Amino acid sequence: MAQSLGPLNLTPAEVEIVKKGISDGASGKPAEELNTWGPKIKGLAQARAAAVAEKEKVTSKAYLDKAATEPGVVKTPSGLLYREVKAGTGASPRETDTVKVSYRGTFTNGTEFDKSPPGQPSQFALNQVIKCWTEGVQKMKVGGKAVLTCPSDIAYGPEGRSGIPGNAALIFEVELVQIVGVKN
Repeated sequence: MAQSLGPLNLTPAEVEIVKKGISDGASGKPAEELNTWGPKIKGLAQARAAAVAEKEKVTSKAYLDKAATEPGVVKTPSGLLYREVKAGTGASPRETDTVKVSYRGTFTNGTEFDKSPPGQPSQFALNQVIKCWTEGVQKMKVGGKAVLTCPSDIAYGPEGRSGIPGNAALIFEVELVQIVGVKN
């Protein structure tokens, strides 16, 4: 619930209203009908998310511009900023391959928003993740580590997703543990 409310940037007074609404709803005595307030809340959420996304667009562009000039960073035509941290060996995965990776995802301010469980690499098909990952992980070899800095248009775009604001650039530290198999 906190992640859903976060993008609303509620004022302290608005937080108190939400608390009262939850309390009233839990006791079976809502003061307001959802049919009345639902559309108003949706409009508020859209307006506030758009404001956050616009701010994020400016912040992300500045970060990406600076990060592109760092030593060892390669900028691809899509805008992906790729920096190899440790070279791997062997084959690189293809777009249709399933891979195991250990990773950590952060926002441009360094706040972590996702990571694989310690000692338990995550497994997924490269063609079923954000474009930044599909492109970036294909540049790696097994055992390699890289930093993928993803502009929002090859990550979650202007809409974002739960916990990730629209237009957010994202940074992923990735280790390619294994190429599991090929998906045709």
